[in-house]
Parts: sequence; structure tokens; C-alpha cells
Amino acid sequence: MGLPTIEPYPMPTEADLPVNRVKWTCEPSRAVLLVHDMQNYFLRAFSPDASPVVELVRNIRALRDTCHALGVPVVYSAQPGGQSTEQRGLQLDMWGTGIGPDPVDAEIHAALEPGESDVRLTKWRYNAFHRTDLRSLLDTTGRDQLVVTGIYAHIGCLMTAADAFMQDIQAFFVADAVADFTPDDHHMAVRYAAGRCAVTTTTTRLITELNGAS
Repeated sequence: MGLPTIEPYPMPTEADLPVNRVKWTCEPSRAVLLVHDMQNYFLRAFSPDASPVVELVRNIRALRDTCHALGVPVVYSAQPGGQSTEQRGLQLDMWGTGIGPDPVDAEIHAALEPGESDVRLTKWRYNAFHRTDLRSLLDTTGRDQLVVTGIYAHIGCLMTAADAFMQDIQAFFVADAVADFTPDDHHMAVRYAAGRCAVTTTTTRLITELNGAS
């Protein structure tokens, strides 16, 4: 029970991307960037100075900085620490007690600390839409695209992208700005997203697209 120890593995590259079923274009006036669960507790499962976490942090930071420059809202999802049995629900059976009471564990990685204009959502389940204000934020800002980054690719990131699709929100799943337990899990998430609910892309491609659309 609990998180596994994640062995280093290569971050996917452009050449590893599957063929997307759709050809959506990400636009600064329509998009919101989601930084999903980049908390110390979850990141501690990775080797801190190895792939994929080195590229993960660098690429999310590049996307965040681009979005700040272009006026794209940035939203951070984060689970609270010290959850009660009732708050934890079935996740207690699957993953144990989760983030402990130490506030450091629940903090966002220092290199990705939210800025004053960024939004932080308290998240209770895999999906960043579930019991949060994410959909309301998209509606009130008139946006219908969600750029998904963070951890873990085949769990919360993929569940969020799939729910976005079912709400008619175009999802962009950034293959080298998510990470996972294993390369197989990571590639499965990217393949599923490309074929069922999102555009899969890379950090470089998405930044170029956003700058071009602006």
C-alpha cells in the first residue's frame, strides 16, 4: 500500500508520441494550464536528480512561464495533508493515508511555487474537476481548453483529461510534462489520451503553438 519507489526512466520525446485522433490548436485566449499534484509527498517517490523528474519540473516551469507571459491562467491542484478517514474515502484502501500532517509534504515543489495570480485548488480525488472549482473557473473566464501537466500521468492526469473531454473541454496532454510510476504506465496514458480524449503534445511544440497563436 502507498506509493512505489519510482526507478529512473527516459522522459518521452517528440518521436515517441502517438498519432492524435484530433487536430485541436491550443490558443492563449482559450486555455488554462493545470499543474496537477506537484507536491513534495508525491515527488519524493522519484529519484530527484534523474529522469523523468528533472525534465518534468523544467518543462512545467517553461510552460508556466509562457502562460504567465501570455495571460493564460495557471491552476495548481493539491491534495490536503492529514485527511480524515471520511475525507480519504476509498483512496484509503487503495493508497493508504496519503499525505501526512507535516505541511512540507503538501507544499508544491519549490521550483514551481505558485505566483500571486495563480489559482490553487484543493483536490480530493484523482480527477481535478471532482469537488473543485476548476469547471467554474473555466466558465467564468470564458475558456474551453485545458493543458494537463504533472503527476501521475495514468492516474489523476489522465482522469482529468478524460473528464475534460466529456465536458466538451479540449484537453492537451503534455507528454514530457507529466511523469508516472513506470515508462509503461506513462506511455499507456499518452496513448489513451491521444486516441480517446486529448491532443498529446510536447512542451516545445505547445509553447511554439501558444506563441504563434498569440
